[in-house]
Amino acid sequence: MKLVPWDPFGDFANHMLPSRMLARWSQLLNDDTASFQWSPTTDISETGTEYLIRAELPAVRKEDVKVTVDGGVITIEGERKQNTDEKSETFHRVESVHGAFTRRFTLPDNVDVNNIRCEDKDGVLTIHMPKRETSKQTKPIQIKVQ
Repeated sequence: MKLVPWDPFGDFANHMLPSRMLARWSQLLNDDTASFQWSPTTDISETGTEYLIRAELPAVRKEDVKVTVDGGVITIEGERKQNTDEKSETFHRVESVHGAFTRRFTLPDNVDVNNIRCEDKDGVLTIHMPKRETSKQTKPIQIKVQ
């Protein structure tokens, strides 16, 4: 009989948790000095008039965030800086992640890129991307082949 070490999170994690979350948990559980890249979680939604991207950026100043559009791709990049102002504090454990991040998303064809706007409120960056009017073709048009 072969003995197999028991992994209490094994089956649960394989079926229930996203891999990014599992990777972070395993690092925090197994290594007190774990360091890894982070990227903000985002929600993407759509209304009748616009697309919305909401990125969670707690403890990131709006001056440290840059949003650009190029070639049909919107890029959110920035940095969460570690608070080193407290000289009188001795940290025994730091689980918050710091550093630079980049997220890129391909835009739908009907986004009006000239009127995209961003707002930062309560640690959430919201990007408003208005939809352009598209021609509503009701019957097919035959195009002559030359």
